[in-house]
Amino acid sequence: MNAGLTLGSLFDGIAGFPMAAGRHGIKTVWTSEIEPNCIDIAGRHFPDAVNLGDITGIKGGEIPVVDIISFGSPCQDLSVAGKQTGLDGSRSGLFMEAVRIIREMREKTDGEYPKYIIWENVAGAFSSNKGEDFRRVLEEITEASIPMPTSGKWASAGLVGIEGPGGGFADSRMAAA
Repeated sequence: MNAGLTLGSLFDGIAGFPMAAGRHGIKTVWTSEIEPNCIDIAGRHFPDAVNLGDITGIKGGEIPVVDIISFGSPCQDLSVAGKQTGLDGSRSGLFMEAVRIIREMREKTDGEYPKYIIWENVAGAFSSNKGEDFRRVLEEITEASIPMPTSGKWASAGLVGIEGPGGGFADSRMAAA
């Protein structure tokens, strides 16, 4: 169990991240959601968690500090079902609000919190703007320069290799066995 860990959930939706976290002993301290039905659902399951409302009004240095910030920022502009305007779109661009909040909290805590962030989105995030949107996500989260893969495509998690005992790379699924 992860007793003592705390979670804040941005773009909370129907509280999927808090539900999963709660099953592992992680306490949800706050959420951020604007859809009334979603707010009601989260409120029923997490009556002690404060809903901070619209993400654009949240100041990361003024909210309760948490160990984990999870967020499933709007996907409409990244999805292959949409116009794929990417992170420059009005909805998926709200990703940058989550990054701002994380940076503000880290600034307030001298980089100590949040210790972890979890970002969830659609598969189209990997291909939006020829993969540049996902590269931008990685750069914003890590605050480092991330090159595009030489193939021009991001690998799925099942294809990411780890160095094996003989110096070669093994498939991560094989290494976990």
